[in-house]
Amino acid sequence: MFNSFGNILRLTTFGESHGKAIGGVIDGFPSGVAIDMDFIQAELNRRRPGQSRITTSRSEDDKVEILSGIFEGKTTGSPIGFLVWNKNQHSSDYSEMQSTYRPSHADYTYKLKYGIRDYRGGGRSSARETISRVVGGALAKIALRQLGISIRAYTSQVGPIKLEENYTAYDLDLIESNPVRCPDPEKAKEMEDYIYKVKEEGDTIGGVVTCVIQGCPIGLGQPVFGKLQAALASGMLSINAAKAFEYGEGFKGLKMKGSEQNDIFYNNCGRVETRTNHSGGIQGGISNGEDIYFRVAFKPVATVLMEQHTVNIDGQDTTLKARGRHDPCVLPRAVPIVEAMAAMTILDFYLIDRMTQL
Repeated sequence: MFNSFGNILRLTTFGESHGKAIGGVIDGFPSGVAIDMDFIQAELNRRRPGQSRITTSRSEDDKVEILSGIFEGKTTGSPIGFLVWNKNQHSSDYSEMQSTYRPSHADYTYKLKYGIRDYRGGGRSSARETISRVVGGALAKIALRQLGISIRAYTSQVGPIKLEENYTAYDLDLIESNPVRCPDPEKAKEMEDYIYKVKEEGDTIGGVVTCVIQGCPIGLGQPVFGKLQAALASGMLSINAAKAFEYGEGFKGLKMKGSEQNDIFYNNCGRVETRTNHSGGIQGGISNGEDIYFRVAFKPVATVLMEQHTVNIDGQDTTLKARGRHDPCVLPRAVPIVEAMAAMTILDFYLIDRMTQL
């Protein structure tokens, strides 16, 4: 059950980093939705490895094969099965790690919990699992597009380099114009150079992805334990290397007084709106019709290409210098994953809302 995400719209994923394939089954997807396969593949291309000098050099085309649930270009309402074949594994790069625990990886906890672990690239704990999320998210985006809902994420911080303004100050159409996926071209170049420098040192760096959901209808979210921000946080924190989530003003709002942070209501030609959006589009756990925006912090990748102290499976002190092909920073490839999890969450809650209003 814990390989599945969602309520009515439910994605179940399978596969390991160095197994034969990664795939999934999506249940509860609405019928009659015209599917754009080129769009789904384009979303996967945004996530795939080997995009630039600041991503892993693993070469995978990540071509998706739809196995069921689509007929004559439209969804049938039955489960949508899909898979992506793994073609460029270098499992020998991980032979030394068979008997050694990598610092800050899932090696130790997986071994203790299950009594066995797939040491080849992390197995099930590898970020390659997120392929399935991107496919599910692409399908959700297609459905949301028909409802006038758009979801865009971007890199807003890499290490000490960050965007100082909120999303309204930037042209989000520029996100895909650079390999970092940052809407500020000057900051993007600084971020790219910094990531490359860290990569050359054999080290890694973290940062923040900001996501903006526009066109979301009023009323998504359920009290008390089905709050929309809680579902978004759950989806985001399930992503590999995600360490923190905040929406609206988040921690920054702690410096404000209530009178400063309150979003004042007013009547805009018969429609109730707010003059500010410190709440981030969600009040009382329910969407209020304003833009939903949030931030996800990602830690530096745990695999560093330098010698580190650790222990082996017998508990003996040793050292490990990792090999293999790894991202020096997850941020550029995490952007489409954040969008995917947001899209599935919003569509799921839309379907929940529609069901409760029958």
